[in-house]
Amino acid sequence: MRQIPIKRAIERVPGGMMVVPLLIGALIATFFPGTPKFFGSFTGALFSGALTILAVFYVCMGASIDFKATPYILKKGGTLFAVKIGIAMLVGVIFGHFLGEAPIPGGIFAGLSTLAVVASLNDTNGGLYMALMGQYGSPRDVGAYTVMSLESGPFLTMVTLGVAGLSAFPWQTLVGSILPLMVGMLLGNLDREMRDFLKRAIPVMIPFFAFALGTGLDLSKIWQAGLLGLGLGVAVVVVTGIPLFLADRLTGGTGVAGVAAASTAGNAAAVPAIVAAANPAYAESAAAATILVAATVVVTAILVPLVTAWTARVFGQPQERDKGTEEAEADAAFVPVSPGSR
Repeated sequence: MRQIPIKRAIERVPGGMMVVPLLIGALIATFFPGTPKFFGSFTGALFSGALTILAVFYVCMGASIDFKATPYILKKGGTLFAVKIGIAMLVGVIFGHFLGEAPIPGGIFAGLSTLAVVASLNDTNGGLYMALMGQYGSPRDVGAYTVMSLESGPFLTMVTLGVAGLSAFPWQTLVGSILPLMVGMLLGNLDREMRDFLKRAIPVMIPFFAFALGTGLDLSKIWQAGLLGLGLGVAVVVVTGIPLFLADRLTGGTGVAGVAAASTAGNAAAVPAIVAAANPAYAESAAAATILVAATVVVTAILVPLVTAWTARVFGQPQERDKGTEEAEADAAFVPVSPGSR
């Protein structure tokens, strides 16, 4: 039987495994809203099962994170992690002061919210970062994502919104948001076979929770949200890219790793729905924020490789040297995640 390259076609779209199923779900919800009720059973459950799928996803994601990181990885990854989260908190405080929890109700910025901005800034596209570092960086720079992967999930977004002075979350909710990731980390570090078993599921689950998220979106607002998403995506690259570039230079890098981290992860589009489920104060912002973040994923996936390539050409790539003990340990400590998983 002749094969149709469905997977390859989807992956040609930036963030395709997240964006394409999300749009399919949104199309069904917009033009055939009665589908889940009509079919019921497992089909209906898939339309409303985003949070359950995401809980499993974060266990598997956590299992891919190795505790054994070298000092270089901790320095590089920790610096990039701290800078990106710090920027998100600063911007969150500013937007939270003017917007609060609600989105902008009208005008060209309709739908923009503190939730959308913070979710776009908080989480780096790890697959994109690792692919770019594989081309323009060094193995140790690739390994820095071991620390940066702690950005995954809604926990830091919830913390950032609390720091911004907006509606806070009870400690049980905060712990619950990071618990699946931590359980996965524990399992993966106690048993390497369990790590290998769980991490293979990471890319598989992305299209399923993306589809479920898409079924809650209203495409009548997609054009306006798309234009905002374009602007928000450019803003993420600029606002985070410059400080990350400087931070990378200060830690002995060329700046390339910093620029490569100035993106938005595909699974960040899931964060608004999770945050709204945890605190109803953000329910009004969640739908538009999901569309905005999804658009930002696409925009940053296109821009960041271009800017990274330019940075490598202008400022140079890391000098290759004989692999010493530190770099060898970094390679051993790094647990790769598939480039399509984030």
